[in-house]
Amino acid sequence: MTGRRDARAALSCAFVCLLLAGCAPPPTVDADAPVPPAYPSASTQAKAPAAGSPGISPPLASPVVPSSAPPGVSETSPPSQAAPAQAPLPDGFVYVSDLAPEVAESLRYATKDNFTGAVVDGYGAGVRAVLTRPAAEALARVQTALMAEGLGLKIFDAYRPQRAVDRFQAWAAEPDDPARKAIHYPDIEKSALAAAGYIARRSGHSRGSTVDLTLCDAATGAELDMGGPFDFFGPISHHGASGLTDVQQTHRRRLKGAMAAEGFAAYEKEWWHYTLQNEPFPDTYFDFVVGTG
Repeated sequence: MTGRRDARAALSCAFVCLLLAGCAPPPTVDADAPVPPAYPSASTQAKAPAAGSPGISPPLASPVVPSSAPPGVSETSPPSQAAPAQAPLPDGFVYVSDLAPEVAESLRYATKDNFTGAVVDGYGAGVRAVLTRPAAEALARVQTALMAEGLGLKIFDAYRPQRAVDRFQAWAAEPDDPARKAIHYPDIEKSALAAAGYIARRSGHSRGSTVDLTLCDAATGAELDMGGPFDFFGPISHHGASGLTDVQQTHRRRLKGAMAAEGFAAYEKEWWHYTLQNEPFPDTYFDFVVGTG
């Protein structure tokens, strides 16, 4: 009898324990105990089958988000380091800034600030001055000599695609823009510019060894007073023009002397225009686009 009561008590205890197990409190966690890794450990990864093995799918590639930055520019790059991508140049041509980074550039035909009032054909975005290697090397030596005097060069135009020259020809046959005429050729008719030697069917610029430029202060970048603006079609732009101040004449002579010392010849009707005398392509006129198109 006693044995049966003990058996029933044991059975009741077991039943109660079974009921309590379903609502047992969670185990306590030691705050100092190591936390299991959220991802497989290195040892676990080493034992995992390689992607591409039978029955194993390769991992998904990370999604690619289209970038809003221009080609060749990282969105995370500081603005000072950002530079538009440039097309490869033909053999024999270089970017002036690669050989003479101190030379300033203000390439007018890549902007609307020129006698046509529009960006000229053949000049793309982010354009940099291009010359033949001998011309760029000579220009770098000019810059070095001028910097010893606290001066420097600023380029307005260098290599010019033939299509730009063709555009100038077409522009000359179009009606006048009074605003542009007042700035660039107030005393001559547009139709007479070719005969006067300001617009031509061919240009030394397209051979790659001609450059339009001025002097500037090396410290501030300010252009020196040359007695007349770039691309002004009139007698004041001629070398030896009358009516110049002593300072203006001195600036023109200094530019001419510095360029001549490195083999550049001046164009008599434009104080800013110089051509390397021993140019490598004296009979070839190129038409490749500069800039990013």
